[in-house]
Amino acid sequence: MRFAPVLLAAAALAGCARHQAAPAAGPAILRLSQRNEPADLDPALAALPDDFFVIRALSEGLVAPATGGNGTPEPAAAYRWEVSPDGLTWTFHLRLDALWSNGEPVTADDFVASYQRVLSPGTAAPKANLLFIVKHARAYALGQLTDFAAVGFHARDPHTLEVTLERPTPRLLTYAASGTWIPVNPRTVARFERRWTLPENFVGNGPFTLVEWSPMQRIVVRRNPRYHNAAAVRLDEIQFIHCNDTEGEDRAYRDRQIDATMAVPYTKIDTYLRERPAELHRAPLAETRYLSFNVGRPPLSDLRVRRALALALDRPRIVRDVLRAGQEPAYRLLPPGLRPAGSLAADLSANLSPTAAAARARQLLADAGFPGGRGFPPLEFSGWGAGSRPVMEAVQEMWKRELGITVAILVRDLGTHFAALRAGQYDIGYIALIPDIADPLPALERFTTGDPNNYPHWADAAYDQLALQAEATANPSAQAAVLRATEERLLDQLPLAPLYFNVQTWMMRPEVRGWQQDALWTRNYLGVYLEATR
Repeated sequence: MRFAPVLLAAAALAGCARHQAAPAAGPAILRLSQRNEPADLDPALAALPDDFFVIRALSEGLVAPATGGNGTPEPAAAYRWEVSPDGLTWTFHLRLDALWSNGEPVTADDFVASYQRVLSPGTAAPKANLLFIVKHARAYALGQLTDFAAVGFHARDPHTLEVTLERPTPRLLTYAASGTWIPVNPRTVARFERRWTLPENFVGNGPFTLVEWSPMQRIVVRRNPRYHNAAAVRLDEIQFIHCNDTEGEDRAYRDRQIDATMAVPYTKIDTYLRERPAELHRAPLAETRYLSFNVGRPPLSDLRVRRALALALDRPRIVRDVLRAGQEPAYRLLPPGLRPAGSLAADLSANLSPTAAAARARQLLADAGFPGGRGFPPLEFSGWGAGSRPVMEAVQEMWKRELGITVAILVRDLGTHFAALRAGQYDIGYIALIPDIADPLPALERFTTGDPNNYPHWADAAYDQLALQAEATANPSAQAAVLRATEERLLDQLPLAPLYFNVQTWMMRPEVRGWQQDALWTRNYLGVYLEATR
């Protein structure tokens, strides 16, 4: 099914793709704002929460992220598991009634084939590192090992998957609940190759099936009658409606075109808190917004310049006067809830007031050869979406006022922005660190040499060694100390400047019940329902 793109294009440009409001009675259809078009619906290639908003409706992994508040992942395709006494081997027992949406049984061999595909160098999976805790997975992904039989994934029988680890990892279930561990139907992928994610070809094992993907308009998923836990699927359909920006989705919400937004315009938070408090929601996120410095481009290659730019930022003013939704200033990378035990020896605040920090920044810039900003080359400051512009303009103004330098703002769509960051085709980028799992190590590993998520394109042997040491340290307290040292090295060299810890503020209709989303933007649609007809 496809919409006629010409008929919908004008509406999309106005904010959100327009669709008729739901009838007063009929199927239970949940309409969600989808701010960023998914780059891919292939779990091996997807990289952003926006991609997995849809993927998790269509497919599920061995376990699902925790929803009960205890932090423990829950059974999904696997209904039980056990761990060997030495902690190295995990055995997962798959549900006997689990089926792909085309009626084929879900087997352990399907999981093994899916993980081989993720780790194959030719796939270039952006999150392949989330499987590196498995024995020989890293070596296979790096091309140092060619026999996948030596990697620690083995199908003992059609419904038993054995996973052997490099070292005991009590948090394996946290990794296995991540999106990269979601399987694909290997026969479907082999038949259709890159076209397998089209609605007419898609095969998943989740609670919904893909029936429509009209790019930049909407994605529609419908209840999967073959899903093993059909009683928990209380929606007939979910529509992911594309919205260009916060203002557009706000209009769509007020016009009853969508049931939930992704965010609320900064200027309307106080109004909604006063006039529609039952519909306004706020939740902390394990997300750090930061500025990425392309260290390969002078003068950003100079640590003094990077430190000057970081110190000149009045973070409390940004969260107080621009964002106004409960965000917190960030003087380190790891957000609350993701940090190892203990305190850092030093962070970016250095106990300096904004005035003292700005004075230190001016001195550093002068030491680098740009007194008062004189001779500083023009730089481009890029971000994504109209919602990022107020923050970027505040940063631009601070650098102009405190350092005498000028940066040009460039706002692009998210896909284009990420592609430029990955390719190193930018100067300074405004971006978010959204951890894949509730573990600080993978978040810090993003900035190791050669990692595809290392947007600063920074290479530091000391940092790489600390990250490897943290990965190899089994004792929790000893690992925490190494993780703190790793983050301290990052803050000392400043390939990036943390800006603030984010929160989500969104609007949702009172009739939407059972909504489940965690601090990592991970959603679970099981049990979500509409209490009353519209």
